[in-house]
Parts: sequence; structure tokens; C-alpha cells
Amino acid sequence: MKFSKYHALGNDYIVIDSQELDAEPDQHMIRTVCHRNYGIGSDGILLGPLESAMAGFGLRIFNSDGSEAEKSGNGLRIFARYLFDQDYVSDRPFTVETKGGAVSCDVSADGRMVKVDMGRVSFDSLEIPVAGPPREVLEETIFVEGEPFAFCAATVGNPHCIVLVEHPTAEMARRYGPAIELDGRFPNRTNVQFLTVLDRANIQIEIWERGAGYTLASGSSSVAAASVAHKLGLCDRDIQVHMPGGRLAIQIAPDFTVSQEGPVRKICDGVLAPELLQSEADGEGAAI
Repeated sequence: MKFSKYHALGNDYIVIDSQELDAEPDQHMIRTVCHRNYGIGSDGILLGPLESAMAGFGLRIFNSDGSEAEKSGNGLRIFARYLFDQDYVSDRPFTVETKGGAVSCDVSADGRMVKVDMGRVSFDSLEIPVAGPPREVLEETIFVEGEPFAFCAATVGNPHCIVLVEHPTAEMARRYGPAIELDGRFPNRTNVQFLTVLDRANIQIEIWERGAGYTLASGSSSVAAASVAHKLGLCDRDIQVHMPGGRLAIQIAPDFTVSQEGPVRKICDGVLAPELLQSEADGEGAAI
């Protein structure tokens, strides 16, 4: 099975052309391929291009734990670059459908920068979803390990919990992120961002990604966090999001339709050996 691997600010994905698979990928396959000891290693798998009735291309996004994501900003940028590299598209805008909706993508002439119009961000509890009465989920309180945190919630096709802190750290994301991801008020689980505002045009986040864990960068997380900062009146419409993996440029329209633009780098092309997916029968990788 052929594959390509890319990263977007350190958030890495394996792209598998849909024509390479005879059947739907199962959890064992996804977890094995994504495992950083037993497989290639990645934050997830992008499967496409697929047929779409509403866009030029369809895409399915799988997290490294085997679950399926509605949308991924970095994943979409990587998939757009893959389509460009495979000559499916040129440097003219095109559309991609995900489970979280269709988006417009625009790849630079050399392929290394990609802009994605991510759609409209909503803070509505029914759309995200968040348990409780219908409301915009802004500046509420969540307790984790007895500690109170102020948070907001948003969706850009997938759910996000944005936690407002003074000094976000990787240790903070790893410690509190898992509990927030699985908190009962988020029926579909949630991505988690720990956010601080640097100035009117810059924010910093640390990320715990639903289904993947601690992540160096995330496009949809950047969109959600920047939108919250703007919604609260702390930032203007053009925002640079600083993450351990690098920076993304976010633009927010008056109706909270948001675009993100950032780099994509190709790592390699390869072929998965058939025996990779046979390890379970041999008792290897039983914990995957």
C-alpha cells in the first residue's frame, strides 16, 4: 500500500489514496500505521480523494486512536498539498468536503503555503455541542482536579474547548487536556486549547487534540482560539497564532467566517509492507 507523509508545523499526517484500499480502514490498521514504534508514526490518516456531491473532492480524517474527525485545519492543508503534488489540482482554488462541511482551498504556486477557508465559527451550545441550556458558551467555569478554569467553547465543524490561562505550557495541556476532552458536558468529546493573548494581533496556545493527544500545532484549534479571542474583544480580526510547531495566520470576517493560512512540508513517499498489519496475530503490538 502506497502512502505519502507530510507535516504542517509539526502536526503530521499520512495520506493514503482511496484507490489503495479495498475496504474501510479499521481501528487496528489506523492505530498500527500511526503508532510511532510499531508503524510509520503520525497524528492521523487522511483518506482521499473520495467522490463528493458538494465539492471537487471528498476527504475522511482519522485520528491516531482510530476515531474519525469531522474536520482538521492542518489535515486539510496537507491534503490540499497532496492533491497539488499528485496533479489533481493546480494553484487555482478548489473545494474539499469533510464530515464537518465543505471548504475552499488555495495552494501557492510552489505548493508550500496553503490557505483554507474553514467556514463559520459558532459558539452555540447546540451546534458544538455542549450540554446544558441553549446559549453561547463564553467565559464559563470548568473544574479539573479541583482547579477552576475559565473556558469558552466553539465549533468550526468540530468541537473545541478554549481554556483561558496566563501561561500555557505543554505540561498543562498534557495534565488537564485528557480530563477536559472527556468531560461529560462535551458529548462528542472535544479538542482543548490553553490560550493566552499576547497583544491585539497575537495569541499563544498549547493543544490537546481529541483522539491524538498533545499536538505541536492544529489548524482548527488555531481558528477556534483566535475566534474566541476576537469574540471576547481581546484581539482584532487578523491574528497570528503561536504554537510550539510555528505560527498560523488567521483572518476573521464580521460573520465569523474564518480562513487560515500556513506552510506544509512533504516528508516522504513510501510503501507499507503487508506484514505491518499482521502483527496482531503474532502477539506483537497487542496494546495498540
